[in-house]
Amino acid sequence: MLVIVVENAPPRLRGRLAVWLLEVRAGVYVGSYSRRVREHIWSQVEEGIDDGNAVLVWGSTAEAGFEFRTLGPNRRLPVDFDGVQLVSFHPEAPGDAP
Repeated sequence: MLVIVVENAPPRLRGRLAVWLLEVRAGVYVGSYSRRVREHIWSQVEEGIDDGNAVLVWGSTAEAGFEFRTLGPNRRLPVDFDGVQLVSFHPEAPGDAP
């Protein structure tokens, strides 16, 4: 299984993702494809994301049972901690607080 979540994605990318995957919520796409097709779909996201951001999650034999990739500006960044993928947060800039 794979899941792609996009934020601030252009409509043309969202339409392209909807061709391959089921959009279960706004910006959340799910499907079940091979590694090759998953990489093709992710290349489409890389080409079309513009100023948005995205995350791809897929099931694997990794310790956690899944792996993920991110793309675009986001406070959350993947980090490798002894072979386990974790998420690190960038602190908010002083002017970014609500």
